[in-house]
Amino acid sequence: MNNAILVYMTDQQHFDVIVIGGGQSGLATGFFLRRTGLKYIILDEQERPGGAWLQTWDSLKLFSPAEHSSLPGWMMPKDVEEYPGKNHVIQYLSDYEMRYNLPVERPVIVNSVSKTNQTFVLDTSKGMYTCSALISATGTWKNPFIPEYAGRDLFEGIQLHSSQYRNEHELINKKVLIIGGGNSGAQILAEVSKVADTTWVTQEDPKFLSDDVDGRYLFEFASKQYKAQREGREIKSVGSLGDVVMVESVKEARNRDVLKTVRPFTSFYKNGVIWPDGSKEAFDAVIWCTGFKSSLGHLAELGITQNGRIATQDTKATAIEGLWLVGYGSCTGYASATLIGVGRTARQTVREVQDWIGEQPL
Repeated sequence: MNNAILVYMTDQQHFDVIVIGGGQSGLATGFFLRRTGLKYIILDEQERPGGAWLQTWDSLKLFSPAEHSSLPGWMMPKDVEEYPGKNHVIQYLSDYEMRYNLPVERPVIVNSVSKTNQTFVLDTSKGMYTCSALISATGTWKNPFIPEYAGRDLFEGIQLHSSQYRNEHELINKKVLIIGGGNSGAQILAEVSKVADTTWVTQEDPKFLSDDVDGRYLFEFASKQYKAQREGREIKSVGSLGDVVMVESVKEARNRDVLKTVRPFTSFYKNGVIWPDGSKEAFDAVIWCTGFKSSLGHLAELGITQNGRIATQDTKATAIEGLWLVGYGSCTGYASATLIGVGRTARQTVREVQDWIGEQPL
């Protein structure tokens, strides 16, 4: 992008701050930006509010009650069930956006980002935007991770990542292999095992939390642990965010005695998998519950992405001035990819952006 092109950009397209992504991380960041005098906008590629929650499977549940799953400023209203479901969360995010009159423009797809002098230039589906400071809050949902596995391309059955799974209806009476632990593996297994013959493969036995421990306790403990570490102390963990929370569907699966796992197979063949003892077993479908990586393709032209990550100090990119990343997990702050956890890092990010813009030459 050269300076001649920049001349033709309108004032309406230049902002002090642009936030890319209008899901929970973008909204939390917007909540704090609205308290500043900065001119900002949030660009979201979705057709409507809800972020990644619009793409999740139908029965997905939070693993904390509503009051412990809230963005800054406004507590999520209680659901009819203790652990809110997908539609309740989407409605909350939509209402949150309206409540604070956040300037979200959608649908806008950010194709690429470059930088000219002190200005970020965004090439989007709705033209060019420029800004002084850029906050990326695109999360991970668009970048599902499936590990390399011998013979995976040979398998002729259905293969779905958890990001593509919606419900159990297309799997009725099929033989299904579910790969990967954590809450996604457990919740999807609990649902699919009602209608299909399921096998659950994990690297090691999943860690199931006791029935009285859920996400609220894990986050509270993480906060205490963070404080203790800064004070040079250690406290014993009751669990981690990767452990399986016993929501109702998982408890029901436990009662049916289906929460059993086996260790990994050796390879795929066209009809199924080959186990370490050499035996073959046919499957109709495989569901990969193997997680995600940061969705950073829009920042590739900046040339600072290494091994799928951008180096940060807290949320501030270390290799380029004026760029922050919010809500990408542990690399941008503990629990920053959760509803309740992102507020802490969003607040700090906006403070840093204010300070940084204030120091920039006029």
